[in-house]
Formats: sequence, structure tokens, C-alpha cells
Amino acid sequence: MHGRFLIGVAALTTLLALGSGHPLLARLAWTLWGFIGVAALLTWSALRGVVIERQTRTARTEVGGLMEETLRVTNRSWLPKLWLEVDDDSELPGHRASRALASLGPGRSRSWTVRTVCRRRGVFRLGPLTLAGGDPLGIFRREQLLSETASVVVFPRSWPLTGLELPTGYLSGGQVIRRRTDTATSNVRGVRGYLPGDAFSRVHWPTTARRGQLHTKEFELDPVADYWILLDMEAAVHTGQVEADEEAPSLWDAPRTHSDDDLPPSSEEYAVSAAASLARHFLSAGRSVGLISHAQRRVVVQPDRGERQILKLLGQLAVLRATGRAALSEVLAAESAALTRHSSLVVITPSTSTRWLAALHELRLRGVGSMAVLLEPNSFGAGGSVDTVAGALAADRVPTRRLRKGDPVGPALVG
Repeated sequence: MHGRFLIGVAALTTLLALGSGHPLLARLAWTLWGFIGVAALLTWSALRGVVIERQTRTARTEVGGLMEETLRVTNRSWLPKLWLEVDDDSELPGHRASRALASLGPGRSRSWTVRTVCRRRGVFRLGPLTLAGGDPLGIFRREQLLSETASVVVFPRSWPLTGLELPTGYLSGGQVIRRRTDTATSNVRGVRGYLPGDAFSRVHWPTTARRGQLHTKEFELDPVADYWILLDMEAAVHTGQVEADEEAPSLWDAPRTHSDDDLPPSSEEYAVSAAASLARHFLSAGRSVGLISHAQRRVVVQPDRGERQILKLLGQLAVLRATGRAALSEVLAAESAALTRHSSLVVITPSTSTRWLAALHELRLRGVGSMAVLLEPNSFGAGGSVDTVAGALAADRVPTRRLRKGDPVGPALVG
């Protein structure tokens, strides 16, 4: 805008000087064109040789955690850069990486670190960046779009469930076989003296070193049950809202430790966090855990174990939204084939309807253990009560946990 205005003034002054022949107007016109020429040259060279690097400390975090990113601007040209602007167009709420830099000399670098408290789960884009520069008077401005982007996954908040018994002793469907086996499993029963033919990979070296003789590990069979988490994401049963433009607090105002205030006040977020907490708890105990949910799409993650499985489950939970159309009774009927005898099912729902209880009772008759986590809809906004559902589950001897807005999720699940 300034450049066009100055060019217009210079052109008008030139026309007046040519028409009148006045020497003062001619000198003024030459001066203006000189300023314009120097400003244009400085603007043309403003972004040449400028390199921006961005480095994300981690591509994964969870709600309430920190996302840390470092940006570095380097001037690789032999000309100084009088001023530069870096404009970041990231999707992560509250992530403000834009900066204005002054006087970046040849071969010099400037870096800064941005720490953002993550308040919303999901997959967020980092970037692109827009680099801008120009002359010192701001007559002209040049911009360059750096289209490279990265992404960060914000997992749902989860809590340790210290004291929660494993489903094998907690649910009627969690039966475990405890007997010796010659096959290597994840469960070590004990050690014994080495016998000819034992594989060296099974040698228990600490005992061998302590006793001075080779000892090998004995294994027992794994539990036969799979543990399924069924997360009800029907749009009609969830209450509470999460503001789309919710801003994250600055690092200085952020809590130093996690708290239940990290959760937005919606039944959707509490349900997802309950699912994440249970998944972490069961997997940390070496169990095989799967996930079922009909949200914006059908999600079925087959049961598995280990760190890879928890990343898979949390990755799915990070993007699930309560936009599903299928009622919980329909989901149970559609996915019942995956629930085999002696498997265990944890249902997480804010539904006040009792229609799904018949499908759950049928599964129990087939030998599928069950547990329910009920979210109280009226504590998150307009909605009914789950008292009737809780009473029916108690009559059917189904272990139940109830979760209300503001409740500590961990203690509420432990009971």
C-alpha cells in the first residue's frame, strides 16, 4: 500500500516537473524515484538466503501436556536483513510461533522455543510458515510461503488406575489358565536348573551368575481372554460442549501437574479419557486389549499387547468424535461376533436407555464378562439420569462405575 502510494506521488511529481520545467520539482521527482529504487532493491534481496528450520521435540503428547517446538531463522547471504516476520499458520490451539525479527546480520541465526499446553485431543497441523521482509521504511513488502508442514498427535488425557483389579478377577468372563508350558510366553513362572536341549535364549543370567550354574526360565500359559473396550459415541446421548476456539493458557499460567481440570466439560471427553485410562491400565499389565466404537466412522481395533498397541488405541481415541448415529444396542448387536467366550467387555456410555441391556445380558450368557462405566448426562448439561440403567446392571450383577462432571476420573474408575 505504501509502495503504490509513493509510486503514485513520484509519477505525479514527474508529470508536474515535465509540464512546468521547474527544477525543484525535477529534483524532488529524482529523489522519490531514488528512494523507490533503493527500497525495491532492498526488498528484492530481503528474503534471499534466508532459511527457516523448525524442530518439534515430540510428535506425540496428551491433553494437559506440553508441545515444544524450536524455530531457527538463518541468514546465509552476505547482505544483512533489516527486518523479517515469521507468520505461523498452525492448527494447534494456542500455539503462537509467529515472531518479528530485526537486524539479522550475514551468517547469523536467531532461534526461539514455543511451549504450548495442549487442551484438545486430536491431530493438528504445524505450519505452513509465511516469511516476510522488506525495506527499512516499510515501503515495499515481500512474502514467501514455506509450505512444509508437520503434525502433532494429542492423545486423550489418561490417569493411573492404581488399585483397580485386572478383569481376570474382576469380571466373570476373565478366566485364566495357569499351568506350565514349553512354549515361551510373556509370563515367567520361575527358574530351574539347565537341562540339555534348553535354548540359551531362555537362560536366566542373573540366577546363573548368583548360583554359579546355568538356570533357565519356565513359562506358563497366557490368559485366554481378550479385553474389549466399547466406547459409545452416539451423538444423541452425549451432552456438554467443547468450544472450538478455546485458547490454551500461556506457559506461565499452566499447571505444573496434570489435573482433572484439563478435561473440557463434556461427556464425550470424559468417556474418551476413561477409555484411554482403562486401555493403559490393562496393557501395562500385559493384557490383550481391543477397541470398538461407532463414531464418525466404524472403528474396530483387534486385541493386541505392547507399546505399539497402546499407541494404536490412543491414536484412534484422539480423533474419535461423538457424531455417531448407531445406538449402543445396535453396536452391541453388530459387533457381538467379535466377542468370544471368556473375553471381557467394558462398556463406556452416557446412555439413559435400557434397550442395550438385553444385548449385554445375552453376551453374558455366552460367557462374555462385562463391566459398565456410566457417565451422568445431567451433570454435563441438559439430559436424564442413568439411575435406572445402574439399577438394572446391579440386578444383573454387572460391575458398574459412575462418572460425573468434575469427578476425578482415576478414583471414579477404581471405585
